[in-house]
Amino acid sequence: MMGWDAWTTVAVLFLVFGLLALTRIAPDLIFLGALTLLITFNIITPSEALSGLANPGVITIGVLYVVATGLRETGVMSALAGRLLGHPKSVFQAQLRMVSPVAAMSALVNNTPVVAMWLPVLDDWAKKHRISPSKLMLPLSYAAILGGACTMIGTSTNLVVNGLLAQHPEVGAPLGLFDIACVGVPCALVGLTYLLLCGRWLLPDRRPVDQEFDDPKEYTVEMLVDPGSPLVGQTIQEAGLRHLRAMYLIEINRDDHVLAAVGPQTRLMADDHLVFVGIVDSVVELQRIRGLTPATNQVFKLDAPRARRTLIEAVVSNSFPARGQTVRDGRFRTVYDAAIIAVSRNGARIRKKVGDIILQPGDSLLLETHASFLDKQRDSRDFYLVSRIEDYRAPRHERAGVAAAIFVAMVVAAGTGLLELLHAAMLAAGLMIMTRCCSSTVARNNVNWEVLLAIAASLGMGQAMLNTGIAAAVADVMVGVAGDHQLATLAAVYLMTMLCTEMMTNSAAAVLMFPIGLATAAAMGVSALPFSVAIMLAASFGFATPLGYQTNLMVYGPGGYKLQDFLRMGIPLNLLMGVIAVPLIPHFWPFVV
Repeated sequence: MMGWDAWTTVAVLFLVFGLLALTRIAPDLIFLGALTLLITFNIITPSEALSGLANPGVITIGVLYVVATGLRETGVMSALAGRLLGHPKSVFQAQLRMVSPVAAMSALVNNTPVVAMWLPVLDDWAKKHRISPSKLMLPLSYAAILGGACTMIGTSTNLVVNGLLAQHPEVGAPLGLFDIACVGVPCALVGLTYLLLCGRWLLPDRRPVDQEFDDPKEYTVEMLVDPGSPLVGQTIQEAGLRHLRAMYLIEINRDDHVLAAVGPQTRLMADDHLVFVGIVDSVVELQRIRGLTPATNQVFKLDAPRARRTLIEAVVSNSFPARGQTVRDGRFRTVYDAAIIAVSRNGARIRKKVGDIILQPGDSLLLETHASFLDKQRDSRDFYLVSRIEDYRAPRHERAGVAAAIFVAMVVAAGTGLLELLHAAMLAAGLMIMTRCCSSTVARNNVNWEVLLAIAASLGMGQAMLNTGIAAAVADVMVGVAGDHQLATLAAVYLMTMLCTEMMTNSAAAVLMFPIGLATAAAMGVSALPFSVAIMLAASFGFATPLGYQTNLMVYGPGGYKLQDFLRMGIPLNLLMGVIAVPLIPHFWPFVV
């Protein structure tokens, strides 16, 4: 018979489910609020409530965000993505080129930052090749989820459950980096096949709202092919400069000669000056291509290193001191400590090199400068408007090899057992910052603190389920329904975890179901390890709702999706994964204690 504390905990759990499903309140706030109620009613102690912050899985997730930041800031991920994606000739080929590398990367890097890194690349890629983003974004999320389930570091769920196993040595030793692959890889292969075969019928074909309105301003921008650049010797098409989104290469200036008709087979040479016209988003992406730098010596004379600079958009006013002068003669850098990267006039392209453009009131300037420019010139009479281009930082391409080496060393050290996963990840994160692959500020800003808080708070709620006997009560019910049939009980635990995952966050579902899995195994007198693995996988495979997994929420807007799109594509995939995983789990982790 459950007491008042158990019923209070049940009420709090239902409140959490309701708020997650029916409101837009952030999950971390909901879980922290629930934790506050449990502490207030003395159902758990403050130390139990905060114990999740010390969970090795939670710490590992946070540290891996820093590792992923180093890979992104040095351009490793975008360069790899560009090489793998190529130039597809159909939607099916585009999906085929995308899902395999995404799944592979998600097995080695936590899948949430992988999706965060791929989203802008894939969005631009879809626009460039005139492919509906809705045909690619959901497969991106699903491929990341499937690949992440193949290793311990691929998904936060695996890390959290493995951390819980470390806290319960009576269950067994925590799993190694690749132990889960024996079930995860078959599930991933079948899941990716399902995406490719059924995606053409089940995925919608629509444009998200934010793509209906493109920026009408076209900037003129001049870029320099660096000596020693990997682009030297490549054709325009091979370098990826042929199909830039809303960006056109209008001419190449080479040794005082102008190549006005630039064909796709024209080969790039060192010190080529490339003149482009395009919208601001494309100018930003152009700045990130390795081997291209703004073709103006203003940039290299700025005080701040490129990695510390930002892009600012400013509109020239009537009182601008250098109006009527060319960019070259206006001494703009000396006056403002900023370099003019591109110019737009009345939304139209200017067919001149940037240095030869005569500035006029109303011209929009794209500037590379220090972030302090915004504060200094916000109220200046020289500009009508000053605004920052969000999410832009010059990539640290020169550190790409270092970042890749650090990442490979982390995987090898953790995979071979030379270091514990947490130790390897912490060393890799520290080296990313020490070797300047990313700054400490950027690393800190890229850690998803909301996810970490939600997971840590849900661990406290799981402790409340143990303290009040709810876990044991639920376990008794499942054992009573399934009888002595071990596989049926395992399937029931898997199904319940899957349903919880679709209604709340994946890691929270795993944490809340873990004590139920332990209690179920204890009631049946069998090993708890197969139940733990079932919870790990069921919580990872959240395909049917945007709430099922964080990556689903990340692609929801960019893909222009609706709830029914997830239900139509995700429910069959959920069931398919259960059919494969449940029979395989006891084969590798027997029920025998």
